[in-house]
Amino acid sequence: MSTTTRRRAARPSGAHVRPRRPARHAIGDAFLTLLAVGGLVCVALVVLSVAFQITLVMFKTGSMSPTIPAGSVAVVRQIPADEILVGDVVTVDRPGDLPVTHRVTSVSVIDGSPEARTITMQGDANASPDPFPYTVETVRIVLASIPSIASVIVWFSNPVVLGAVTLAASVLVAWAFWPRHDEVHEDDSVTPSAGGDG
Repeated sequence: MSTTTRRRAARPSGAHVRPRRPARHAIGDAFLTLLAVGGLVCVALVVLSVAFQITLVMFKTGSMSPTIPAGSVAVVRQIPADEILVGDVVTVDRPGDLPVTHRVTSVSVIDGSPEARTITMQGDANASPDPFPYTVETVRIVLASIPSIASVIVWFSNPVVLGAVTLAASVLVAWAFWPRHDEVHEDDSVTPSAGGDG
């Protein structure tokens, strides 16, 4: 039996050799995986926001440093006022002004309003408490914070950047799925021989 025949006999008839994947396919797969993970994160954030009233708060100042430095993003969840405890870090909405996120220093019950509370707060980096108490029925309590990410979120929120990222993603997805005609399977390049044993 010739060497060529022995090599051909070692491979079962009809078996296909998987072609080597081009580098562009590996890049495309990696990018599509990244998009899928990003999509899952977005879906999870929407579900958390709707089901558990969880949102994000960005810190522009360092009034809560070093616990939450400037430029951080905090994950917050809305809770009723009767769940507020001294020591909690909460966000309070202020009509006509930006929300404030500080640490609770006292909680008082309001007569005739079982759902409302009067709280005083102070930033960890501030030498004095906030000038006025806050009367609230709900607040957003800080669950966790991520430092130095607010600027990234703001940058991606820019309409020009967001549009460019969307366009680039669309082009890369189309490129990854575009049919390739230059791929040749190994079996297609082998011509069967009618020769017998040598």
